[in-house]
Amino acid sequence: MTFFDVLTLIGGLSLFLFGMNLMGDALEKRAGQGLKNLLGKLTGSKTAGFLTGVGVTAVIQSSSATTVMVVGFVNSGLMALRQAIYVIMGANVGTTVTAWILSLSGIESSNFLVRLFKPTSFTPILALIGVALYMMGKSGKKKDTGLILLGFATLMFGMETMSGAVAGLKNMEGFRELLLIFTNPILGVIAGAVLTAIIQSSSASVGILQAVSSTGQITFGAAIPIIMGQNIGTCVTAMLSSIGTNRSARRAAVVHLAFNIIGTAVWLTIFELLRALVDIPLLSGNIDQLGIAIVHSVFNVLCTVLLLPMAFFLERLACRIIPDHTGNDSVPELDERLMATPSVAMERCHEVTMNMGLTAVRATRNAMRELRKHEDKRAESIREDEQTADRYEDELGTYLVKLSGCPLSDQDRVEAAELLHMIGDFERISDHAVNILEATEELRGKGMSFTPAAMEEMSKMFGAVDEILDLALTAFIHADLTAAREVEPLEQVVDTLKEQLRSRHILRLQEGKCSMEAGFVWADLLTDLERIADHCSNIAGCVVQMQKSRLDIHGYLDSVRTGSEEYRQRYNFYARKYALV
Repeated sequence: MTFFDVLTLIGGLSLFLFGMNLMGDALEKRAGQGLKNLLGKLTGSKTAGFLTGVGVTAVIQSSSATTVMVVGFVNSGLMALRQAIYVIMGANVGTTVTAWILSLSGIESSNFLVRLFKPTSFTPILALIGVALYMMGKSGKKKDTGLILLGFATLMFGMETMSGAVAGLKNMEGFRELLLIFTNPILGVIAGAVLTAIIQSSSASVGILQAVSSTGQITFGAAIPIIMGQNIGTCVTAMLSSIGTNRSARRAAVVHLAFNIIGTAVWLTIFELLRALVDIPLLSGNIDQLGIAIVHSVFNVLCTVLLLPMAFFLERLACRIIPDHTGNDSVPELDERLMATPSVAMERCHEVTMNMGLTAVRATRNAMRELRKHEDKRAESIREDEQTADRYEDELGTYLVKLSGCPLSDQDRVEAAELLHMIGDFERISDHAVNILEATEELRGKGMSFTPAAMEEMSKMFGAVDEILDLALTAFIHADLTAAREVEPLEQVVDTLKEQLRSRHILRLQEGKCSMEAGFVWADLLTDLERIADHCSNIAGCVVQMQKSRLDIHGYLDSVRTGSEEYRQRYNFYARKYALV
């Protein structure tokens, strides 16, 4: 092996790692909605959690990324530790898919149809299609598909380049002697663990082992301990990601490490006992790419078969290693670890924004009740909800800005922009709730009250605002376009009601039925209620635009108001429903 072969090996390794990273990121981005759906089906059952781990890892081609995701979920309180155990086990099986894909490079045959399945035959075509899609595709989905194909082609070219560069090693006596060291199972496990820990990807380290196996110098007996060690090395990523998390998240990382260490210890012991008691000629034979894929899959499946029924034991072991009295147990609602999978992080932002919306609407409804009857606890809860909404706005705003710098799909990018708009609207709604509360407190503090006729009129306004809040929240939570389209005609009715109530109150002032000071409070209440309706209109507009995957709220509102027959019908319906007597 010459100096130039070493340079070729370095270049091939670089292409291999870059292609794997590129393909994984593009797959993750392209399958964003699919990941959301998979993770949304998580339950406490073993089967659902296990299959979710297999599916997600097969999609994004990285058990490390899946495990980091799981640590983030547990840290955010989205997943229980027991659920995380099943997903982690599934991830270990899902990661074997990559080795089977890479094993295609070992196909050798003179048959034309068989040779078509060899990567060197079809990757140039995939690369050409990928370039065409990436350069000429107008939609983000086509560009992402192009990147997937380009990543796969780069990965396979890197694999072929590495295999070609190490081909000369098969004639080197020193290389054969070096490989004899790894027939020692402990050294083999250590070598596999260290290599995987350095590159932080078991799929990549297995691929490197497959490339080296093309020399024909690696035996089954040497490869098996190395593959076992690779499973331990991949735990480094999850352990690093658990730094600074709560107890449950650190326990999830410990479970991942314990699962692989126990599985390796048990099956390596059984393997060595069998080798000592029985002469197995296969172990002295050379292993190829396909053999490595088979060993990798069999080992991971055996580990799962061994430990899946013992999830409770792994949970207890993690709790013993990370006891309850150590560290913090706070649960952040937004965890930056989830940004490793942007589509999942976006789904989490949507859920937290939903909580913010529920908080703001609750505060507003309580504020309207305060005008009718005062309760100290209710008044206190309104202010607490407003402070919570402020906190949500700060945290979500910061998180969404950071998330916008990640590789998002077109749909997720539009949703991030829409959520940034919506959190401002929800925060302002909570501010207006406090304004309403302060207005009612001013009335009580000065011993003033509205006339029965005024309260009857205000009840109509409260009813309209309560319904528009419900429609806007329903539209956002359930992506309900029917509810969203109901908001704008009702908002126009609220505007009309505001003017009518203001005019009627001026008439009462002129007739001496109401004081000037009460009139100022009345005007403030109407302004706050009308602005709440405006913010509901903005939220509904964002929901409609998210469905269209574009951001043009003002254009949407203008098109609605210039109006269809349906809009006029809904406006007339709400005008009759909230008509003043």
